Amino acid sequence: MTILGATGSIGRSTATLLEAAPEGAFTVEALVAGRDAAALADMARRLRPAIAVLADPAGLPALRDALSGTNIATAAGPGAVREAAMRPTDWTMAAIVGFAGLRPILDALSLGATLALANKEPLVCAGELVLRTAAASGATVLPTDSEHNAIFQALDTRDPAMVERIILTASGGPFRNATIEEMRAATPEQAVKHPVWSMGAKISVDSATLFNKGLEVIEAARLFPVPHERIEVLVHPQSAVHGLVQYADGSLLAQLGSPDMRTPIAYALAWPNRMHAAVPRLDLAALSRLDFSAPDETRFPALRLCRAALSAGAGAPTILNAANEVAVARFLARRLGFLDIARVVEETLEALGAPPANDLDDILALDAGARVRAEAVADRLAA
Repeated sequence: MTILGATGSIGRSTATLLEAAPEGAFTVEALVAGRDAAALADMARRLRPAIAVLADPAGLPALRDALSGTNIATAAGPGAVREAAMRPTDWTMAAIVGFAGLRPILDALSLGATLALANKEPLVCAGELVLRTAAASGATVLPTDSEHNAIFQALDTRDPAMVERIILTASGGPFRNATIEEMRAATPEQAVKHPVWSMGAKISVDSATLFNKGLEVIEAARLFPVPHERIEVLVHPQSAVHGLVQYADGSLLAQLGSPDMRTPIAYALAWPNRMHAAVPRLDLAALSRLDFSAPDETRFPALRLCRAALSAGAGAPTILNAANEVAVARFLARRLGFLDIARVVEETLEALGAPPANDLDDILALDAGARVRAEAVADRLAA
């Protein structure tokens, strides 16, 4: 197997499961990380891959030194990342955050093996291309984001017409009960302090704005045979119910579990079977209550913007994602206000519309153009 995004939260959780598995159950072919040479070297010494790769070439000397004498090959740079993704393997964890994960995912899918997809942006930006590539090679795509994995477990695909709706749950993030004034003054430290989940900075901010959930709606529309109008979101602060499927006979099937990414990752690792995962067991008696409410799209316009991009189709989701990545990076750098994240996305969408996105060249061009426009919008809002 290969782990793309090895030193992020998903990669670390995957590594924990591999280390706990019986000896010989899994063999690691490649570990790929961004720029953290020390963390990658530490993981490589434990998992003994054939090769360890950094996206940032600046870290290669440190990686080589740290793995000297281990017989683990090292490499760095975008080309090396793609080569690692294409190394023969049975199973790949796709956990590179953001649009940057698209090319390696397409490379991994070309193998015709199993892809555990934890990175939602490639399906958002290039859903048709990703699914076409998987179909052409015979690859299996397993949703590994907690909500989509929950739907995957609860969804009976034998007769899609019997599925009335899919419901994704959202914790509501750290500002679930905040006023507009409090959110206007929000700092990066407050935004990344998620009340339930442990995630990276970008995804934590997306959770705070609810863009994460909007992107998940787009992803669900790509993955599951249900019209996007029947994909709903409920705010569920306990994060015990991760996804629900309503059927025509009135049944409502839900997948529940502790808010721990090792559970969906373990499901993807062992699928179509299951494996042991040393995660906290959900104690419903101790939890005592499960709360649900409709999201407030006035305070959190991200859901509305994501649905608008999904309805517009073509290149609109690519533009939306690029603008959001730019705006979140600016917010984390203290160069944009929290509420302005959604404004950057909305103004970029309004300016660029929904141009064609028929192939990878179109998608790459749209992403680049949207980033330029989003930077300009952010400059004006921050002035």
